[in-house]
Amino acid sequence: MAKRSLLTRRDFIKAAGVGAVAMGVAPTIFLPRQAHGASKELKILVWSHFVPRFDKEWYDGYVQKWGEANDVKVTVDHINLAEIPSRTAAEVAAGQGHDLIEWIAPPSQFEPSVLDLGDVVKEAEKRYGKQHPLCRGSSYNPNTKKFYSFCPGWTIDPGCYRKSLWEKAGKGSGPETWEDLITYGGKIKKDQGIQLGIGLSQELDSNMASRGLLWSYDSSIQDAEENVVLNNPKTIEAVSYMARLFKESMVPEVFAWTAVSNNQALIAGRASYILNSISAYRSAQQQVPEIAKDIYFTPALRGPRGTRFNSEHVIYCYVVPKYSKNVDSAKKFLLDLVGNYDQAMYKSELYNSPAFFDTPIPSGDRGYPAVKGAKKLIDLHNAWFSDDPFALPGEEKGKLAVLKDAEKWSANIGHPGPANPAEGEVFATFILPNMMANSARGMAPQTAVEQAELLTKTIFAKWRQKGLVGGKT
Repeated sequence: MAKRSLLTRRDFIKAAGVGAVAMGVAPTIFLPRQAHGASKELKILVWSHFVPRFDKEWYDGYVQKWGEANDVKVTVDHINLAEIPSRTAAEVAAGQGHDLIEWIAPPSQFEPSVLDLGDVVKEAEKRYGKQHPLCRGSSYNPNTKKFYSFCPGWTIDPGCYRKSLWEKAGKGSGPETWEDLITYGGKIKKDQGIQLGIGLSQELDSNMASRGLLWSYDSSIQDAEENVVLNNPKTIEAVSYMARLFKESMVPEVFAWTAVSNNQALIAGRASYILNSISAYRSAQQQVPEIAKDIYFTPALRGPRGTRFNSEHVIYCYVVPKYSKNVDSAKKFLLDLVGNYDQAMYKSELYNSPAFFDTPIPSGDRGYPAVKGAKKLIDLHNAWFSDDPFALPGEEKGKLAVLKDAEKWSANIGHPGPANPAEGEVFATFILPNMMANSARGMAPQTAVEQAELLTKTIFAKWRQKGLVGGKT
């Protein structure tokens, strides 16, 4: 996605009038405790949101309104999510760049180069209630007792399936277990010519899928004490399963997929099931309504012993690099963002879920139809997921209800331990999807696991020597 800077103050004032008319609303923003003596500039780098209207209709405008209200000159740049790691590394190496950088996964490997945001978490919890454990676990290192990032929200990672295809295969309610993807997904491929859409490449969704599979097979990269435990019979079982799944239900294109490929396959009618957020569904609503009406959702699939976990699709992790000269403004921006997260939820079409569910809903026009009896974000969450305000005419409005308790089957990337710097590097170097892909291509599962273990232990040893990771092995 092309990089873009936002409007000047004068241009924004002109454009805001036009935008208010076009959108039909002029929602207020909630800005408590106006800062005194804060720095007067703020540069923000974020990835281009998967739901286009979020940036266009809310985030970019919100940022500028916040700057106007706080007398801070704010610029925000959007880049493709795949470029965030290299861009962060380049700015950290140069010692200059953006004051706030938003990641889609825990950037724990940058802990030595970013500020501790524990004071922001403490103040946020004072104002808005406890931060969700999933978000805390994705931003806090218990070894150093440092919050290397701040998480205002996250994104649910359900299964998305085409109901009509699964009905023909005899499983209209969709898959419930990983084995169902072979039993029924394989039947759909054989009888209807449509494959499953789980990536086996070096990209976000493949990373998430491989973790969900591993956890649901009762295995993991590390244990709760941060010891590497990857090489065990249950991992080999999961890797063997992935080889069978590829053979029975998929085609070789999954080895070259990007982060948007499974979305595109589902929308184009070329996938019976994908493991992704609801953004693919939202895109289908705009592009191919008939496909959208056929898309339904499942929670995390159960493994052979009943365990089920998915890795959250996106975790909004803001870091403040140590080189920043605008720390006060950056911290205030993050706190105020949480206070206005009801708008983020709505303008993302429920793609964004809050990290602080007890945040009170501010008064006034919030830019969305009022929800009767709703006082906190949890009330909005439950109401909107039960009765989707973005459902198409004639479409079932309760499809998302199965996702209301998603926090029960969602985990941070370090599960069952923390998302430490070693886990961050394992994630960034795609060790797990490579392990799965090697087996799917014909490598013996034991060999694929041994190779992944060797790379993983090397990474853990490096970070353990720096005192940033616990455990002994």
